[in-house]
Amino acid sequence: MKHYKDKECERQQQLIENSGIFNGTKGGGRFMGKEGSDRLFVLIDGESNLYAPIRKDALGYFKENGIGWWGGSKPSGHVLSSQIACLNHLFSLRNDADAVLSILNNIRDEFTEVLPIPVDKNPSFIAFEVVSDEDHLNEGTPNRGSNCTSIDALIYARHKSGELWLIPIEWKYTEHYTNQDKSNEDRDGELEGSNGKGEERMNRYNDLISASSQLKSLNEYAGSLYYYEPFYQLMRQTLWAENMVRNKMTERLRADNYLHVHVIPSENDDLLLKKYKVTQKGMESSWREMIADQSKYVIIDPKTLMTPTVSNYSELHEYLGIRYWAHK
Repeated sequence: MKHYKDKECERQQQLIENSGIFNGTKGGGRFMGKEGSDRLFVLIDGESNLYAPIRKDALGYFKENGIGWWGGSKPSGHVLSSQIACLNHLFSLRNDADAVLSILNNIRDEFTEVLPIPVDKNPSFIAFEVVSDEDHLNEGTPNRGSNCTSIDALIYARHKSGELWLIPIEWKYTEHYTNQDKSNEDRDGELEGSNGKGEERMNRYNDLISASSQLKSLNEYAGSLYYYEPFYQLMRQTLWAENMVRNKMTERLRADNYLHVHVIPSENDDLLLKKYKVTQKGMESSWREMIADQSKYVIIDPKTLMTPTVSNYSELHEYLGIRYWAHK
């Protein structure tokens, strides 16, 4: 039985060969130091990986806001990039308050308006690769898109209660993970017992987890679910949102609450249904055991997320249907 990632990789390569959505760009581009026939899932021109109507603006957005691209200084040509998938779905909507509010209320129908996000030089209603102004997670100077906890996409909204909410969005495509314990890595990233990187991570986050009102405190964090992916990411994003609220007076994004959104294709069984080492349960059940307020975390499929925008963004939906949703 083929894994979801393998099936999507084959389908995307067929699109490279037989469709016009990549501007005629061929595969065989450079990835992980290699290029050629074993890299047919990597476009030679990474810009062609972006939905054509957003290419110029997306490049300008990343440049003017000093944001790093995944894996390099340019858009990745890897057709399974979740950063590219996030932009292809959401970037077209970012200046349309009604559209952004519609997808937010499709997640949870509790919001009255979306607000411009002041972290960008030209604020709009969705920001990408967002970091805090101050270092609340012991990670060093926040740098958008690299070397710190960076939010794939963010919406800033007013709740019906009158509170201001952050809606951090973590975007997944074909990701799936091995049982690698990030609390037990050495300084070269290998599991050799010297525990250099793992110790550094625990020094950063363990006390923050213990102080969290959302994350469950543990007697022992080494080897815990918090240090296995995808939970390591979810832990850091939860701490990010919680500490943005806690330190709102020192942040441009002054928020009273948050809703953590996890966008995952419902077909990605390798991520969603895998039995994870620590719990022997699926992804959602495993994570929900670690959080106090279940209402602060939601999983949604990307096509479901985008459903309210179909009438006003028919060309975008046609593109997304071919590029990402053909199996639905």
